[in-house]
Amino acid sequence: MHGYIQVEPDLLPLLDSKEVQRLRHIRQLGFSYLVYPGAHHTRFEHSLGAMHLASLMSNQINLTRDEHLLVMSAALLHDIGHGPFSHAIEGLGVEILNRTHTDIRDLIIQGSLGDSLADIGVSSDEVCTMIEGTHTLANIIHGDLDVDRMDYLLRDAHYTGVPYGTVDAGRLIRATRLTAGEIVLHESGVQAAESLLIARTLMRPSVYYHHVSRIAEKLFSTAVYEHSRKNPLAVLKDMVRMDDSACLQTLLHSESDASRHLAEDLYYRRLFKRVLFLGRNEVSASLRHTDESHVRERQIASQIAEIAGVESHQVLVDIPAFPRDMHMQVQVQDRDQFLPLEEVSPLVTTLNDTRRSQWRIGVYAPSSVVPHVRSAARELLHIRPPTKQGRLQ
Repeated sequence: MHGYIQVEPDLLPLLDSKEVQRLRHIRQLGFSYLVYPGAHHTRFEHSLGAMHLASLMSNQINLTRDEHLLVMSAALLHDIGHGPFSHAIEGLGVEILNRTHTDIRDLIIQGSLGDSLADIGVSSDEVCTMIEGTHTLANIIHGDLDVDRMDYLLRDAHYTGVPYGTVDAGRLIRATRLTAGEIVLHESGVQAAESLLIARTLMRPSVYYHHVSRIAEKLFSTAVYEHSRKNPLAVLKDMVRMDDSACLQTLLHSESDASRHLAEDLYYRRLFKRVLFLGRNEVSASLRHTDESHVRERQIASQIAEIAGVESHQVLVDIPAFPRDMHMQVQVQDRDQFLPLEEVSPLVTTLNDTRRSQWRIGVYAPSSVVPHVRSAARELLHIRPPTKQGRLQ
């Protein structure tokens, strides 16, 4: 993606750590390989790419040597908190463990990584605040135009073959400035910033929220939930530290029949079918929330299954968080004044409208029960059959 990447000797102990090496076995795009067979790239190579771009940005804004090592370390370690198949069971992690993939203090401070960071004079606490997004330099890896997004958009587009992830990372980095302790964008980088925002918007429906990927993720997370029901806290705590293969094999040998059957469906790509796939204008406002709730999804799925007369695990409901507006915190340097990117580029407002129009609720089930589940789902969710007028709108 970026040509040769130079890993500084100081960072080799971090690169060789078990926490970073584990990322070789975590797919960057979860189950997108079931849609795009080439999408087998991993969190490890993405972390290397983010580290490389962070190094370029650090040099661009003339950070000190200590700051440079901090930024590089945080970029290399920013994804070590991911569970198997990346984001696939992060919702369960939030629900049961009350943690996301950025909650990595225990992995850094309590493990060998803390000692490796101390050996090169980098504060473990500062690395954590960088990854959590609260450090003064956090925008480099945890901002609106960060090196994390630059790398994964380019990389995901390359490995899926989708031609929407075009990002001029070089121009963006060259247009970055450090002014009064804040990272700002020179006006020469506005078009490059717009290209990144367009790429994010177009990649959502075609890759990140593709219905096949969402179905597979729901099969997987439901299998994990069924497997962990007897002791969710202990089981989930163990499973989020597994890699993709170990977790899937655990499910394939689960004592739970439901978990085992779902895992087998996933392993052999016997995926559920779309029962309903509804946009924001087809559902009640009560279903459009800004946060995901797996508890609510399971409740609705159970009610639909009961009405349809099928097993509860035969109905999957997917209600993604309703897209928040992209309020870009990036300031653009226009001669002697600094303006929010929204004021310089009206395109941000258009892209926010597009993101909202892309949002979909999905109800999925095995093909053999689709008609029964569709009828039950329409009844429960009060969905009217589409009319010709509605389709024209």
